Amino acid sequence: QVQLVESGGGLVQAGGSLRLSCAASGRTEVAFAMGWFRQAPGKEREFVATISWTGTGTYYADSVKGRFTISRDNAKNTVALQMNSLKPEDTAVYYCSAGRLATVMSRDYDYWGQGTQVTVSS
Repeated sequence: QVQLVESGGGLVQAGGSLRLSCAASGRTEVAFAMGWFRQAPGKEREFVATISWTGTGTYYADSVKGRFTISRDNAKNTVALQMNSLKPEDTAVYYCSAGRLATVMSRDYDYWGQGTQVTVSS
């Protein structure tokens, strides 16, 4: 089992920045890919970014490409999502996830955090 805990969400004005963090515990010796997903009210959960176990492979949703950066520190069992130039449409609950493959599909991730709220005001 892997436990994931997100932090760093909050309220920010459009154009601002936030940095989300996700701390993993439990079976952290397993080589998991890590992903960030988000879910806005009334919408389905959507892919945001993913990073491979080694950190050399990253992939982003088109809607966040060039604004968000995913990174990880395996020594500290953490993954981060740096979010710049935030827009009101980025408002959502953001979830950290862990899985065997760095994919865009939520069904490929086995473990999920409880989520952290990000609200971007216009």
